[in-house]
Amino acid sequence: MVRLRLWRSSLLIAFTLLFHQVGFCTSWSVQTPTPPLPVLPLPTYSQLKWQQREIIMFLHFGVNTFTDREWGTGQENPAIFNPTALNTTQWATVVADAGISLMILTAKHHDGFCLWPSKYTDHSVISSPWQGGKGDVVQDFVNAATAQGIDVGIYLSPWDRHDPRYGNDLLYNQYYLAQLQELLKKYQNVREIWFDGAKGAQAKNMSYYFSDWFFMVKELQSSINIFSDAGPDVRWVGEETGSAGYTCWSTINRTSLSIGNATITQYLSTGDPKGTDWLPAECDVSIRPGWFWHKSESPKKLSELLDIYYNSVGRNCVLLLNVPPNTSGLITDVDAQRLKEFRSAISTIFHQNLVEDCAIKVSSQRGGFGPENMLDSDHLWSYWAPEDDDGEKDHWIEICAKEGNFLRFNVIRIQEAIGLGQRIKRHEIYVDGKLILKATTVGYKRLHRLDKAEMQGRVVRIRIRKARAVPLISSIGLYFDPFWHAKFIVT
Repeated sequence: MVRLRLWRSSLLIAFTLLFHQVGFCTSWSVQTPTPPLPVLPLPTYSQLKWQQREIIMFLHFGVNTFTDREWGTGQENPAIFNPTALNTTQWATVVADAGISLMILTAKHHDGFCLWPSKYTDHSVISSPWQGGKGDVVQDFVNAATAQGIDVGIYLSPWDRHDPRYGNDLLYNQYYLAQLQELLKKYQNVREIWFDGAKGAQAKNMSYYFSDWFFMVKELQSSINIFSDAGPDVRWVGEETGSAGYTCWSTINRTSLSIGNATITQYLSTGDPKGTDWLPAECDVSIRPGWFWHKSESPKKLSELLDIYYNSVGRNCVLLLNVPPNTSGLITDVDAQRLKEFRSAISTIFHQNLVEDCAIKVSSQRGGFGPENMLDSDHLWSYWAPEDDDGEKDHWIEICAKEGNFLRFNVIRIQEAIGLGQRIKRHEIYVDGKLILKATTVGYKRLHRLDKAEMQGRVVRIRIRKARAVPLISSIGLYFDPFWHAKFIVT
C-alpha cells in the first residue's frame, strides 16, 4: 500500500511537471495578445470625434452680408440686416446633402452685431426689421441643424468694433464673458466654439482673458472643442488657404503658442514630434474669395476644392469650409451645387479600394494584430501592429495584385491608430521595387495623390523608415482619382 501511494505521488508530480512544460496548466494557457503601449500625448474622446468628421462648415452671415464688406466698422445701422427669405432649414439641408456633420455660425463678427437677442446690447437682431425685431438667427440655426442630425458650433469674435467698452480690459472682458455665458446656457450641445486673434492694426490695445473664457466654456458645456491659435482642443493651421504643412503633427507645445501671434504660423502648420499636447490642426478656407457673400464673387472650381481636400484632410487635418448665405438669407444655388459636386467627387474617388482584392504581406506581426485589420471599417481601434521595437526597425506592408493583374491607381491612403498616439516620422512608397515617394507624417489620414495621372504596378510597398514607437496602421487604400490631371487621361 505504501509503495502504491509513493507510485501515485510520483506519477502526479511527473504529470504536473509535464503540463507546466508544454503549457497545459491553467495559469500557462494561451492568453489574448495585449495592445502595444500608447505614445503620449493622446487625443481626448471629443478630439477623436472631431477628427473623424474630416469636413465641417463655417457660415459667415451678418451685417457685412448687406454692406458688401469683409470687416464691418461697428457703426452699421442694425436696420440694414433684413434678409427677405432667411431659411436655416435650407442651410441645414445643403450641409446634410454635402455629407457634413457640423456647421459653425458667426453669432457675432468684428462689427459687434449679434445674431441673437442679447440682453447685454441692443446692437443685435432686436434692433433690425427682420421678424419685427423678435427673431433669433442662432436659435433658428440650432433648431434646423438639430432636425437634420447636424451638430452646431459658434463663433463669437473677441474683437468688437461697436461696443464702447472695448479697450477697457476689465469692463470688456466682463461683457464678453457675459455674452459667452448667455450663448452657452441658452443654446445647448454646442460641439465647437471658435476664438481667433483677428484685430485691425489701428484697433485699441486690448488684453483678452482667454484662460477665463476657456474655463467658463468647459464649465458650461464640457464636451465642446475649443478652437484657437493655442487650442486647448483644436489649433489653427496658421493660414487660410485650406492647406496644412507637408509634415503635420497633431502634437505641439501649447506653451509655445499665443493667440494672434503672426510669428508662429510655421510651427502651427507643422506641429511638433516632441510636443507635449495633443492639439490637431483645423484648416479654414472659404468656398469663395471672401468670407462673407458678395454678388461679384463665384465659388471655387471643383479642382480647387479637391486640391484643398488633399492638402487638409489628406494631411491629418479637418477642413473647415466656409459657405456664406446671401442677402436673401439662403445659401446660393451655385454654392450648394458646387458642394454637391465636391461630395460626389470624393465619393467617386474613394468608392473602390483596390487593396481589398489584393494579398497583403507585412514585415512582422504582433499576435492578434494582423494585416487584415487594415481592411475593416474601424479606423481607430483595429490595426496592424508589427513586433515590438523602438520604432527604428524597418517595417513594411506589401500590397500584391492577383497573379496576372496590374494595379491602376494614383492615390494612396494610410491611416494610423491615433488613439494610441501619432508615431510615424518618415515613410516611403515603392511600386515594383522602384521608389516613387518620400514623405514624413501620417496621423489620422494621409493621402498621397501621385504626380502621374495614372500609376500601374503589381506590388506596392509602404515602408516605414522612422517612428516614435512601433507603428500602428489602422487602414490602407489604393484608389484611382479620375479628376486628377483628367485632361491627360485618354478615355
